[in-house]
Amino acid sequence: MRGLAGKVAVVTGANTGIGKITAKDFYQRSARVILACRDLEKAKTTIFTIQQQCESKENLGELEAVQLDLSSLQSVRECAKTILDKEKQINILINNAGVMMCPFSRTEDGYETQFATNHLGHFLLTVLLMPRIIKSTPARIINVSSSAHSFSSIDFSDINWEKRNYSPMGAYSQSKLSNILFTKELATRLKENNIQGVNTYSLHPGIIKTNLGRHVVKRIYFPGIHWLWRNVAHYFIKNPEQGAQTQIYCAVHENCANETGLYYSNCKVIEPSTDAKNEQFAKQLWEISLKMVGLEENFNPFNT
Repeated sequence: MRGLAGKVAVVTGANTGIGKITAKDFYQRSARVILACRDLEKAKTTIFTIQQQCESKENLGELEAVQLDLSSLQSVRECAKTILDKEKQINILINNAGVMMCPFSRTEDGYETQFATNHLGHFLLTVLLMPRIIKSTPARIINVSSSAHSFSSIDFSDINWEKRNYSPMGAYSQSKLSNILFTKELATRLKENNIQGVNTYSLHPGIIKTNLGRHVVKRIYFPGIHWLWRNVAHYFIKNPEQGAQTQIYCAVHENCANETGLYYSNCKVIEPSTDAKNEQFAKQLWEISLKMVGLEENFNPFNT
């Protein structure tokens, strides 16, 4: 029941799925919510829909849309600048948007699309917003990962899929593992820089019926899978309202107010894979990510 009056939350991919549910939840808690979305018109339509759904409620917050294409580092920089120019504080950042098991493609920056969208875009957005987040304590940063992070490791010698045969699931798993490692390393570096009051969280939201999985069934070919998906899957797949609960929990609940760098599922801490707990992997990923997004090796987002 915790309110968020006077707080500012940024939610990526908030025009649909669990991002939309999260934005609506924060709005009803009186927060100012920034919907950072690739399609600005869809984001504006979502805002109108949420406002219509909540018109009978009291003490509502504010909703605003900004354009963000996570597959474009230039778009990420422009989005960060827009937010920093408008917002004096950022109390909650939900890195929610993503793509899943899409066909092979590269972004305008030359990076494999799933790694670029799910990890690099959010990495850059977070470090660019970090000085403002630090000045807004208490603040929380939530990275939406997946249990699929455990399906494969990170090949640091070919992180951009230039030598290996492309695997949609392998690339997705690598990007989701990166979300957890980024969360872990961010918590470590905040502590090393004596920053208090900024906590980080990663999570598995569950298997959810949203547009995110639109490429999945198309890539599974054993007999009967389409029938199972249409007729059986709804018994164990979460709806968006259920799927959003863990990231809302991490963003607002007092039970995890003093926890940081951990991995959650169903609103409780669980153990991620062995690779996801590898401190050297986390450090190496941070260093590679800085280079890939065009930041200097000595770039310090913790210097306010």
